[in-house]
Amino acid sequence: MADVKKINTALISVFHKDGLDEILKMLNADGVKFLSTGDTKSFIESLGYDCQAVEDLTGYPSILGGRVKTLHPKVFGGILNRRENEGDRQQIAQYEIPEIDLVIVDLYPFEATVASGASDEDIIEKIDIGGISLIRGAAKNYNDVVIVASKQQYSLLADILKESGANTTLSQRRMFAKEAFSVSSGYDSAIYNYFAGEDADDLRVPLNGQRAMRYGENPHQKGFFYGDFNAMFDQLHGKEISYNNLLDIDAATQLIAEFGAEPTFAILKHNNACGVATRSTILEAWVDALAGDPVSAFGGVLISNTEIDEAVAEEVNKIFFEVIIAPSYTEGALNILEQKKNRIILVQKQPAPRSRQFRSVLNGALVQDRDTATETPDMLTIVTKVAPTAEQITDMLFANKIVKQSKSNAIVLAKGGQLYASGIGQTSRVDALRQAIAKAKSFGFDLNGAVMASDAFFPFADCVEIAHEAGINAVIHPGGSIRDNDSVEYCDAHGMAMVTTGIRHFKH
Repeated sequence: MADVKKINTALISVFHKDGLDEILKMLNADGVKFLSTGDTKSFIESLGYDCQAVEDLTGYPSILGGRVKTLHPKVFGGILNRRENEGDRQQIAQYEIPEIDLVIVDLYPFEATVASGASDEDIIEKIDIGGISLIRGAAKNYNDVVIVASKQQYSLLADILKESGANTTLSQRRMFAKEAFSVSSGYDSAIYNYFAGEDADDLRVPLNGQRAMRYGENPHQKGFFYGDFNAMFDQLHGKEISYNNLLDIDAATQLIAEFGAEPTFAILKHNNACGVATRSTILEAWVDALAGDPVSAFGGVLISNTEIDEAVAEEVNKIFFEVIIAPSYTEGALNILEQKKNRIILVQKQPAPRSRQFRSVLNGALVQDRDTATETPDMLTIVTKVAPTAEQITDMLFANKIVKQSKSNAIVLAKGGQLYASGIGQTSRVDALRQAIAKAKSFGFDLNGAVMASDAFFPFADCVEIAHEAGINAVIHPGGSIRDNDSVEYCDAHGMAMVTTGIRHFKH
């Protein structure tokens, strides 16, 4: 079987025509004949090239409102015939079927139509039939046919045409076939998910675009990211983003989304916050976020929900960190931050995704809705005789946002819109609290008047007792333990305020 094949006839039927003119010019210069339909045929002819209508080849017009255009043996026979199979050669000669060596086709924008909120009728009409059949047929016969299944492959085809003219190798055709099946499988998954809605019996997650990481969590592990990172971020500077960077970036964007437009700065390490502060200016927020744990901040991921200016950049630049994320930067700030060549500087263009979460487990996957519940003052139930002050409520809600995004078991101590310390990832809530208290004291924080947030209820009163002894006088937790009254009674006996939310925030 000859490896290099010449393109003599191309069938072209596309929705997206940008970038197509360069390809058509090179194909035409190599004597390639064109077949097409509708708007694409008109586009080809507008460039001055001859183009045969598919209707003239098949003897049938486009029918059923355009639903049937290319579904005909003279089209699919031309694509699927095996050039070196004598039986196929005899049949296409008998039925006067021309060989088609290149298929350039894309699919109706089904996902974009769904996202636009279109009617069910309009969405159904965007389920491509002819296009998907052309893609599968041409990809199946990659030994003889080139398939270009989306505009993302236009540049690759153009490069081949520039280098080799209208000739392709077997490895090139197989590569295009691989990309084509990626397009078709993703398209079918999107259609399935639309029809299944919330009642899907199977998990279909079409994620296009593989991005190889330097390695996985550790150097001996391979790592890859599937998705469109560039849709969420612009990377302005720095080294290649790693697997662990991405985990921290995801955690950072989820955390900062909790704080809305209030100027807030957060520092994360290993997916957990080690410094968070909300202030009237982002510079003040940075200073107080760093004060929460200047040791753990080393090598961390920084995120702001407000533009980084030169004054903030000057302060931030005093420590070593891996990544900084913000909605924008002033020119002066970038001049400072770019002084470290490996420092990753990201502009966040889209909010953190609020869709489902996926995790591989055993020989399958777990799927759940993201925890998008963020408590507000009207959601709190005061369960003690002493009611919290307005200031305490503000601090408790602040702390609760952080504990929600911390690994369980988690305890967060805060005061005045500043994270004092957290105990995270502990096997007991008592250990988490003791860790937080010890950490806060090691950085010189006075816990008198601070608040405590817990990601789950207190099964015993021991945490409340330890917190009170440290000077904490207000507590927020989900509630729901059969021994809730033990904690409430202790608070009442010692003048502490406690509120429950009714919402647990476990995070593993």
